[in-house]
Amino acid sequence: MFGDTWVYESLVRGIPGFGLSTRQAIGIQLVLFESLVVGLAFYYGLPSTAVVAGTVAVAVATGGSVAMLYIGAATRHLALPAVHRRLLFGSSVEVFFGLMAFVITLTYLFTGSPTPLASLFGSSPPAPVVFVTLLILWDLCYRVGTSWWTAMVSLWRSLRFRVTPEAAHQCRRIDAVNVGFAFLELALLPFVATHTVVVAALLGHVAAVTVVSTAAALLLETER
Repeated sequence: MFGDTWVYESLVRGIPGFGLSTRQAIGIQLVLFESLVVGLAFYYGLPSTAVVAGTVAVAVATGGSVAMLYIGAATRHLALPAVHRRLLFGSSVEVFFGLMAFVITLTYLFTGSPTPLASLFGSSPPAPVVFVTLLILWDLCYRVGTSWWTAMVSLWRSLRFRVTPEAAHQCRRIDAVNVGFAFLELALLPFVATHTVVVAALLGHVAAVTVVSTAAALLLETER
């Protein structure tokens, strides 16, 4: 239902002729992207470091999908005013944050001499390799944007509403899952360790999500 789901969920459910379960959607995502990474690496003779980096990126993005689907389902079961769901899902702000992260990433990838992309794939990387790389990066950036928006809405929720003890427990689980996904993103650090700007951005994002989500959990008040 529009306004009650992530854009990602709407796309999965909206594929004609497919009634995919959560497990099937996650499995297809993992197998498809990993097959592309391994297949292109074999066909074009890419270095093993590129394969490992791609595999970890796919795993992190898949973990993000798991977190998103859990947070989405758990949120829809919360006994909170509808405005909370509309803000989290219907505003599509997570897409905006994801897009900003993607544009910033692209700007960094294609600047410098040599560019980070050329350092990984050579000076003239094949078009299919670049396409799949950007596709995976968008997947990651979208989930990064979703994580940050979830943290912000959680803080707003805690400052705005009092909830039942049961709802408070579920809210704190949602906040914990969001922090968990943020920490999962740290698996990317070994592959960007030589790029100070990327390391700073990644650590800053993880720290921000952790601080905001923790504050949201601590500030949550229950009904008396």
